[in-house]
Amino acid sequence: MNDILIVDGYNVIGAWMELKSLKTKEFENARDLLIDKMAEYQAVTGWRVIVIFDAYLIPGKETKTHKSKVEVIYTKKSEKADQKIEGLIRKLQNVKTRIHVATSDMAEQWAVFSQGALRKPSRELIEEIKKIDREIGAATTNKQAPARGTKIPMDEATREKLEKMRRGF
Repeated sequence: MNDILIVDGYNVIGAWMELKSLKTKEFENARDLLIDKMAEYQAVTGWRVIVIFDAYLIPGKETKTHKSKVEVIYTKKSEKADQKIEGLIRKLQNVKTRIHVATSDMAEQWAVFSQGALRKPSRELIEEIKKIDREIGAATTNKQAPARGTKIPMDEATREKLEKMRRGF
């Protein structure tokens, strides 16, 4: 079974306190940080990850980019993220694919659920990402004390004799 996670980008940013406060000062950085976190999520889960951002009030056509293995879609001017998500579900849905949609928008959760996708509240996704961050942090931090002494058990007198031999005494 192939898993795909479609993320309503601005909805998740709005539900994530750190990103929400960053968004008020540095809008693009909040988006970039979400995409970076989703790249870590993708690397750990192996899922295909698609992040959708509204361009509803911004002129222009739809743009698609990739960052790491995350697909990022900015909708066209007249299209909301919800519309794009629902269209993607119809396009990607098949018997070998399980689609998850991350959003806190209850109306959108019901809409995607009625199309056969699984809903994932933003809070749940954020908690999963924080858990992944902790696991990555633990894996990169060496929690063992440096090895001291020998791994061969021996009495103190033997250890002292070997140390003298090693030093040439």
